[in-house]
Amino acid sequence: MKKRFLICLPTYNEAANIVDFLSQLQREIETYCRENPDLEIDILNIDDNSPDGTAKLALGCQTRNFYQVIREKKEGLGPAYLAGFKWGLDREYDFYIEMDADGSHHPDELRPLISASESFDLVLGTRWMPGGSVHNWPINRRLISKLGTGYAARALKLPFKDLTSGFRVLDKDLVKSLLEIGIRSKGYGFQVEMVLRARELGAAITQVPITFTERTKG
Repeated sequence: MKKRFLICLPTYNEAANIVDFLSQLQREIETYCRENPDLEIDILNIDDNSPDGTAKLALGCQTRNFYQVIREKKEGLGPAYLAGFKWGLDREYDFYIEMDADGSHHPDELRPLISASESFDLVLGTRWMPGGSVHNWPINRRLISKLGTGYAARALKLPFKDLTSGFRVLDKDLVKSLLEIGIRSKGYGFQVEMVLRARELGAAITQVPITFTERTKG
């Protein structure tokens, strides 16, 4: 039986990026699944009714194994992901991948995250660890990000280097448990709260280095 992965893409006004990103993502998925026929990787775009036509452009790409949920209005990152998780659970996906559609997360870095998900309940793509990097950020923004996630980690007693990273993989059982206990945060605090709750649930968590590239369009 194939392992079924659902890539959840929360979007709002990503018309400048969505077409190129879906093309790159599709190529990577097709190559990876040919090499690993036991995997099935689908894509779900969760669009908050973008006024710039992101959803229409995404649908027009005719990407294979692509699905879309259009929400009534912009409600924040957290509710968008929760809607994606519920959609996926209703269709019995085994793993859930969080990813940005603005080009900051590289499709070719899916492989190490998916590989790590074989042994861990939550895989955190991490910028601030050996092997990780950030491109096109000024020094002050790097410092703010590192200090912010470092402060949160110390305050919450979490031994992880990048609590706000939006490139991660969760297994089905963890997603179910998180939905049952509820996640209240809506913005980037959603990512921090998810790690905290996963830790409290006793989930096995690991970190994998990623390269983050600041958006150039949109």
